[in-house]
Amino acid sequence: MEPTIPPPRTALVLGGARSGKSRFAETIVQALARPVVYVATAEARDQEMGERIALHRARRGDWATIEAPLDLVGAIARAEGRAVLVDCLTLWLSNLLEAGRDPEAEGERLAACLDEASVPIVLVSNEVGSGIVPMNALARRFADEQGRLNQRIAKAVAQVFLVAAGLPVRLKPRSDPEYSL
Repeated sequence: MEPTIPPPRTALVLGGARSGKSRFAETIVQALARPVVYVATAEARDQEMGERIALHRARRGDWATIEAPLDLVGAIARAEGRAVLVDCLTLWLSNLLEAGRDPEAEGERLAACLDEASVPIVLVSNEVGSGIVPMNALARRFADEQGRLNQRIAKAVAQVFLVAAGLPVRLKPRSDPEYSL
C-alpha cells in the first residue's frame, strides 16, 4: 500500500543505495498535481553511472531536467514556479569536494534557499553514516560532510523521510494523523 502523504512545502528523503528513496521522492512530487522540474546533480563519468542516469530518466518520462552538478541554488531558482525534485545531495557533495568548494558554505546557501522557497522542493540524499567507519581520511571526511549536510537540510525542511528496503518512514514531523501506511 502506498503511503498517504500531505503535500510538502519542502521535504528530504534519505536512504541507502538502492533503498527506493528516489522512487519515493518521485511519488511525492507527482502527488502535487503541478509541473515538476528534476534537478540532476549526477554526471555520467562512466558507463555504469550512465546506465543509472538512463534508468532515472526513463522513469521520469517528460519531466523538465536541469543539470546542476555544482550550482544547486541557481538551478532551484530557475524552476519558474514548478515543483522541484533534487536528486541527489550526495553526488552534489561529491562534486563540491572535487571542485574544492566549501561544503559547509554551500549547505548554508541551500538551507537559506529552502527557507525562502515559494515552490515545493523535495531533495534526495544518501544516509551514509549507518555503516562502518571508512578506512581512509578522504572517505571519513566525505561521510562526516554528508552527515553534517543531511542534518542541516533536515533542519531546514518541513518533512523528512527515511526509506529502507522500499519502505518509507516519516522522521519529521513525528506525529501526523494524515500519514499512514
